[in-house]
Amino acid sequence: MWDPVQYLSFATERSRPFYELAARIGASDPAFVVDLGCGPGQLTASLAERWPAADVLGIDSSAEMIRTAEKAHYGGNALSGRLRFALGDVRDWKPDRPVDVVISNALLQWVPEHLELLPRWADSLAPDGWLAFQVPGNFDQPSHAILRELAASDRWRDRLAGAEFNRQAADPAQYLDLLARHGLAVDAWETTYLHVLQGPDPVTEWYKGTGLRPALSVLEPDEAQEFARQYGERARAAYPAASYGTVLPFRRVFVVGHRTG
Repeated sequence: MWDPVQYLSFATERSRPFYELAARIGASDPAFVVDLGCGPGQLTASLAERWPAADVLGIDSSAEMIRTAEKAHYGGNALSGRLRFALGDVRDWKPDRPVDVVISNALLQWVPEHLELLPRWADSLAPDGWLAFQVPGNFDQPSHAILRELAASDRWRDRLAGAEFNRQAADPAQYLDLLARHGLAVDAWETTYLHVLQGPDPVTEWYKGTGLRPALSVLEPDEAQEFARQYGERARAAYPAASYGTVLPFRRVFVVGHRTG
């Protein structure tokens, strides 16, 4: 389903929340670090660079993403031997040893049962371990409303009946309560980024790398082109261009938990 090239077309904007999340992790010398939903791997590689003694593992359910990660950051790289990537479903992930840092960036909105998953991730932590994740929280914005309306329209309802679109994150307070009750000291917050995007249809291009993928991946090429065109017409109206670019407000929820006991 995933297209690494399309996803990386906004790499700077997509990377910023990861770095701001990782900056809140207080681990000084972790031995084992896992990036769940690692995507094309460039951010996972930054963890290996930050913690030069750590064994760093990136896991993703997309074979395309894992191939991109291995090609760019693993084989023949100076980090080889410490930085590894593996194909896997985070819902089934069970580490073979306690983990010092678990990080997940913009993944859990694709996992409906993630509130049941998070306590399991917390249980995987070593003493003094850290769990950090970031989840988009903009399901009520025009970008998603347009997608839902199109998918439910007469033209697309039958063709997209089985498509699984991403879902709203919980609020920071709900994540804090869940993980604090599970024994972690929790820091939770939210940020709304105002991305200034360039190009004639940048909001559509942005979501062609993420939210539109469930639709585009099941449609025939000509249908996918038509669907993206219809989405673009509505997105340009909802996000009008200014002389300096198109502003895309994007809310994200951040959570960092620390096992102190």
